[in-house]
Amino acid sequence: DLVAADLGADTPDGFLPVTALGFGRDRFTPPPALVREVATAAGAAAGPVLTVSTVTGTAERAAALLAAHPGALAEAMEGFGVAEAAARADVPVLELRAVSNAVGPRDRDAWRIGDALAALTDAFGKTAPVLEGWNRHDH
Repeated sequence: DLVAADLGADTPDGFLPVTALGFGRDRFTPPPALVREVATAAGAAAGPVLTVSTVTGTAERAAALLAAHPGALAEAMEGFGVAEAAARADVPVLELRAVSNAVGPRDRDAWRIGDALAALTDAFGKTAPVLEGWNRHDH
């Protein structure tokens, strides 16, 4: 799933997602068969990616996001917007991510951007045939 993790409102009773406020959506679910096929081809984990408007820089915020979205695998800033555009064009969407650093306190010395880019390049190569041969009407 592509999840708008912080789209909503803070209230005295806690965070309310935009859907609880009666507006729009806060989640897009890619076609499950496509997710399975891409994850298998890439040797990747499948699970929710959280779209946030502010990068998480504390362990407390990371824990709060994980508590609110159990099973989330990563956070990013672009996925939900791409999903909105895809929905308007009536095309399926999925988010393929390679992780260069852990969510939480920023430790630039631990970032592995080169490794993440190499992993993403490898994943694209492995998933391209799946995407080229996939027909959403067959699944």
